[in-house]
Amino acid sequence: MPAFRSFLFAPGNHARKVEKVFGCGADHVILDLEDAVATAEKVATRAVIVEALKKPRQCGGYVRVNSYETEFCYGDAAAVVGPWLDGIIFPMVESADQMRSFDWLVGNLERERGLPVGGIDIIPIIETGKGIAAARDIAAAGTRVKRMAFGAGDYTLDMNMEWTIAETELEPARAEMVMASRLAGIEQPLDTVWIHIKDLENLEKSAAYVKQIGFQGKMCIYPPQVDVVNGVFTPSDEEVAFAQRVIDAFEQAEKEGSSSIQMDGYFIDYPIVYKAQRTLETVRQIKDAA
Repeated sequence: MPAFRSFLFAPGNHARKVEKVFGCGADHVILDLEDAVATAEKVATRAVIVEALKKPRQCGGYVRVNSYETEFCYGDAAAVVGPWLDGIIFPMVESADQMRSFDWLVGNLERERGLPVGGIDIIPIIETGKGIAAARDIAAAGTRVKRMAFGAGDYTLDMNMEWTIAETELEPARAEMVMASRLAGIEQPLDTVWIHIKDLENLEKSAAYVKQIGFQGKMCIYPPQVDVVNGVFTPSDEEVAFAQRVIDAFEQAEKEGSSSIQMDGYFIDYPIVYKAQRTLETVRQIKDAA
């Protein structure tokens, strides 16, 4: 299973950026057909993106299509679905019905083209008030969705909020994304982009905060952001060493008939052990994807 720490956007119609973006170190690249591409160029950009995805690369290749309500959504999906595609970023999702409909469309394109049905990942971006209100239904819609993403740009516009450096205004929506994902039994969500592209210090703080509250990664819009985000979502050597010590000590305690111990001033029982196991599994996924 690949890591999902970082997703780096690039405009699909910008040949130089598309050529370079796959070498920026992100776990996955998102070639954009939506906001970064002018309306007059959207149709022509589809073929450019497909050709880019057909070339050898070391990371996942995703496409952000246009939203469900637009005239471009169907054509985007029809153009990009193929063996070269790892996943689709599906923006502005506001209902379970939209999610099920788009999943049905992609499934039929897969079937028509001899691809495994359900093999192409679909990540819905929840980025309006209506979408956040329906997040639990979207997550539990019975589709292929394994993880969702939060989009703060459109969300704060929709809600007439000011998107501040501190991001305190995003806390309720982020909490709902984490809860909706947990209730539906899907993976932890992905966080919004950081729009202050030169402010890597506060990006690191933002990424660390969302990691603490239950996100597994973050979307990026500027190549230097990738190393910061990957660093935050990669367990440190100290965290890995501690996790291994927890597991080793607990295994020994279990052999002696105990299911709770103290280690270095910490109380260790099953939840702490499971967290340690998750840390080591995260490291394994990152190494496997390298």
